[in-house]
Amino acid sequence: MSDLKTLEKLAEKRRSVYALSDQLPVSNDEIVKLVEHAVLHTPSSFNSQSTRIAVLFGDDHNKLWQLTEDTLRDLVDSEEQFASTKQKIAGFKAGAGTILFFEDHSVVRDMQAAAPLYADKFPIWAHQTNAMHQYAIWVALASINVGANLQHYNPIIDKKVADEWNIDEHWELNAQMVFGAIEQPAGDKEFKPIEERMKVFGK
Repeated sequence: MSDLKTLEKLAEKRRSVYALSDQLPVSNDEIVKLVEHAVLHTPSSFNSQSTRIAVLFGDDHNKLWQLTEDTLRDLVDSEEQFASTKQKIAGFKAGAGTILFFEDHSVVRDMQAAAPLYADKFPIWAHQTNAMHQYAIWVALASINVGANLQHYNPIIDKKVADEWNIDEHWELNAQMVFGAIEQPAGDKEFKPIEERMKVFGK
């Protein structure tokens, strides 16, 4: 199989998997090395390297989702209304770990000062860089048969996360990727017509 076909197959294999367990098919060290590779080799605008990442395993992973559950409970008065949220959080807790994605705003500000002509674009490009890291890691996890799903409980958990894990004040939380062993694969995916999403000129 060509490298292109392999890449295409991995892109198709990457899905949002919610039925996860903590029985990973690989070691925690392998997960860390996979994330390290993405951090080193994912591109960024002007080589700014503004994405920051924290990887949580075991008790720290569980602590994150308990913290999130407690935060959400304070926002919902009815226990009945909270039941579905509690069930959803329990699904995240069942996984093996969580990857936290941050953007370092001190880097963004430095880039704005160095290239003022593009100052208004650097925050946008930082988001794009962060998204590329998320995708690169997600695909890499799929390549080793580790399932994942991406969550966005920021900004409501930002301060508690920063306090709990002593996160740099310049790091802003962007997303949380839960990962674990695949207990049940993702369902079928529907696609909108490609003609509505892509145009080709000059062919």
